[in-house]
Amino acid sequence: MDDPSGRRLRAIVAGGGIGGLAAALAVARAGWDVRVLEKSGAFSAIGAGLQLGPNVVKVLQHWGLADDLSSLAAVPERLQVRSALSGELLAGLSLGPAMVRRYGAPYLTMHRADLHAVLLAALRQTDARLYLDRPIESFSQTDAGVTVQPAARLALECDALIGADGLWSAVRAQWLGDGLPQRTGHLALRALLPQAGLPDALRSRDVTVWLGPRMHVVHYPVRGGDWLNLVAFVHGAPDAGEPGLPAWDQQASADDLRAGLSGACTALQERIASVEEWSLWVMYDRPPVRSAAHMAGGRVALLGDAAHPMRPYLAQGAGMAIEDAAALGRALAHADPSGDDVASRLQGYAQARWRRNARVQARALRNGTVFHADGLLRRSRDAALKMFGGLLLDMPWLYAGPSGGP
Repeated sequence: MDDPSGRRLRAIVAGGGIGGLAAALAVARAGWDVRVLEKSGAFSAIGAGLQLGPNVVKVLQHWGLADDLSSLAAVPERLQVRSALSGELLAGLSLGPAMVRRYGAPYLTMHRADLHAVLLAALRQTDARLYLDRPIESFSQTDAGVTVQPAARLALECDALIGADGLWSAVRAQWLGDGLPQRTGHLALRALLPQAGLPDALRSRDVTVWLGPRMHVVHYPVRGGDWLNLVAFVHGAPDAGEPGLPAWDQQASADDLRAGLSGACTALQERIASVEEWSLWVMYDRPPVRSAAHMAGGRVALLGDAAHPMRPYLAQGAGMAIEDAAALGRALAHADPSGDDVASRLQGYAQARWRRNARVQARALRNGTVFHADGLLRRSRDAALKMFGGLLLDMPWLYAGPSGGP
C-alpha cells in the first residue's frame, strides 16, 4: 500500500458509529492510513439491542473478534413467532448450534454499545486515528484526491472519503443531494430490563416476535443473557419535532403503545407492564438503493445507513453495514500505491454491494406489511407460518452471507 516515496494511501471515514468503526477497521487491515472523524464530542451508548445473523458474525470472526463477541453476546436458543392477540405459537426456528451447523457461525444478540466497544478496541490496535468533535462541513474531490473540511478545523487531504455518518449523512447530503430521509409512520419504543428482576415466566433465552394488527413486539437476551432487550413497534407519529432531530433515546410516554396493544393477549400485556420507562425511536428511511451510483462516485463512497437505511424488520441494519465494511476492505486491499485506481475500486465495492443491500431493504419493508397485517392478510400469514414454520423463518440467501465471503 506504500508508494515509492513511502506515503501510504489515506482514507477518511466520516462517522464513528458501528458502520464507521467497521469500515475503518477493514480499511486499516487493508494497509491504509485511516482517519475517523466523528461529529459527537464523545462516544455514547445509544440504542439498545441488536441481532447479528451468522452472515455478520462470520465477518467479525474473520477480523479476530470471536473471543470478544463470546464474552459479551448472548446466543439465543430459538426464534419463535407468536400471535400478539392470542399468544399462540405460530412458528419456530432453532438457532444456537443449528445455525453453526448450517452457516458456519452462531446467531448472536448484543447490546449495541457492546459491539461498538469491541470494534473500537480492535481499531485502537491499529494505527488508525480517531477524532471526536469533528463534523464534516464540506468536501471536494478531483481525479487526484479528496479535500475534507471539518468544521472550524484545517482541511485534510485523502485518497478516499467514506461516508459512514448515518441516516442524516452530511457526506450524502453534499454528494447526492437527494433530500432528507422520510418518516415511516412507525415508532419504536425500547426498554432494557435486568432478567434477574423479572418473574421466571418473563425471562427468556429466545428471540420472540409477537405479531399483531398495526404493531409487533420483539424481545431477546443481551449481555450474556443477563438483560432482556424489548422493542415495541407501533404505527403513529411523535407529538413534536422536525426531521433531522435526534431519533434515538427520546424519553417516551407509553400512550401510543397502550393504544396499539389494546387487544393483546395477557402474556404480552404482562411483559409490557414490566417496563417502567421507555425510550422512543422515531423511524425514518429511504427507498431501496437503486444502483451502484448511489453508493460510490469518484473517490467518495457511502456505507451503512448513509447509503441504505432500512427498517429494522429483518434485523440486518448493523449487519449490512459490517458486510459493507468487509467488501470495502477487500476492494481497497490491493489498490495501486499511486492511488490512480481508487475510484474504480470504490465502484467495484458499490457494484458488489448495492443489489444485496436493496434486497434486504425491500424485504424489511415487506416484513413490516406482513408483521402488522390485519384481516384476511393476517389470517393467511398465520396459516402460512403454522404450515411452513421454519422454512419461512430461515433465510439461506441472507445467513449464508454474500458471495464474496468475509
